[in-house]
Amino acid sequence: MTAMDEPKAFTLDDISALAELPRRTVRYYIQSGLIDRPQGVGKGAYYTQSHVEQLLLVRKWQLAGLSLERIGELLKQQAAGPLPPTPRRAGTVEVWSHLVISDGVELNLEPSRAGLSPEQIRAFFRAVTQAYEQIHQNEERK
Repeated sequence: MTAMDEPKAFTLDDISALAELPRRTVRYYIQSGLIDRPQGVGKGAYYTQSHVEQLLLVRKWQLAGLSLERIGELLKQQAAGPLPPTPRRAGTVEVWSHLVISDGVELNLEPSRAGLSPEQIRAFFRAVTQAYEQIHQNEERK
């Protein structure tokens, strides 16, 4: 193994700066189990690229409005497969897309729970509207 093949070792200051988080916050995340403990012990302890990626993921989810408790749940479930939607609780605020297809025919969709991108949502709405129009036209022809 050459020096170039060896994983890069980071200090606490390094990963704090890379993730734009205070050292104290990084230590708290380690203590809480949100990121792995450093490799080694004492003054020889170091962090790897994996630690940086974990920190960035926690930070991304926190900036998206998830609580540390929910982030912890997601991290535990992440290894088991696709992430489930956030449980709905009283007081939860959700943004829904609403499509009026025709008088009396409407479609409601919560994009993040549906796992669809904005482009996919538009395509889905177009397909539903076209399907309704086709069914409606077939009925008129009879």
